[in-house]
Amino acid sequence: MATATLPHDDRTRAFLWIAVAYLSATVVALVAGITVRHRHPIEIALFADVAATLVIFAFSFRFGNSSFYDAYWSVAPPLVALWFVFAPGAEGVATRQGLVLALVLLWAIRLTANWARGWSGLDHEDWRYVDFREKAGRVGYWFVSFFGLHGMPTLIVFLGLLPLWPALASGTRPLGWLDGVAAVVTLAGVAFEFFADNELRRFRLSNPPPDAILESGLWAWSRHPNYLGEMLFWIGLALFSLAAGGFVWWAWAGAAAMVAMFLGTSIPLKETRMLARRPAYADRQRRVSLLIPLPPKR
Repeated sequence: MATATLPHDDRTRAFLWIAVAYLSATVVALVAGITVRHRHPIEIALFADVAATLVIFAFSFRFGNSSFYDAYWSVAPPLVALWFVFAPGAEGVATRQGLVLALVLLWAIRLTANWARGWSGLDHEDWRYVDFREKAGRVGYWFVSFFGLHGMPTLIVFLGLLPLWPALASGTRPLGWLDGVAAVVTLAGVAFEFFADNELRRFRLSNPPPDAILESGLWAWSRHPNYLGEMLFWIGLALFSLAAGGFVWWAWAGAAAMVAMFLGTSIPLKETRMLARRPAYADRQRRVSLLIPLPPKR
């Protein structure tokens, strides 16, 4: 369902508050990092990341809208990546550093822009937040928001960024064919998300009937091509780690956590919602692949 549009001044004011929140979070993250500057760069990044998340949660609570956090998913990773490149002791391969940074930045810009054009302002929250609020109640919801909507995603994304340390800072293997594979997988993830989100946006803006289901483009071959793209992006980062420094288990923990989150939480929630709102979706489940694009069954 398309979101309502606020008057231009109200929407501008909402984005100004988002900017204030993220600038405040950046300042707090820098101060937090300085206080633990003698720790390992990964620990410094985690401490700063958590501190920034607390600031964003404070704004979410103050305005009664957890959507303050939505852009954090895509805004934080480029900053962590830059820190890893310039952290003390970092000695990555320059060509790989440039390639990985470019891909992370491309992903971040696209995802942040997609959020910004779809967010109508402080009157709007993700439908999942609304459901959690109705189920948990006024007080209980903010515990859910703190741990489930702010804290847990920050930790999962940070796990997903761990392979950037070998890829950008500690891995010294020369650029090779595996980097090419990693680049293709990462770029494919960004492309899947780009086309899937644009197709979905055009569909919503066409004012379809309430029970209509998007079944064209990528959505004709996969029920969740946007989620597939997101998973491919994080798997691609893990492959860069493998190319740069060989296999280390913790560099794959984030990709595994991402896949588990989408398969275990995000996709089941979306499937349940679609079945409840569109009875014909059961037929789509029988015909169309869950993730991997495949020709639909007759």
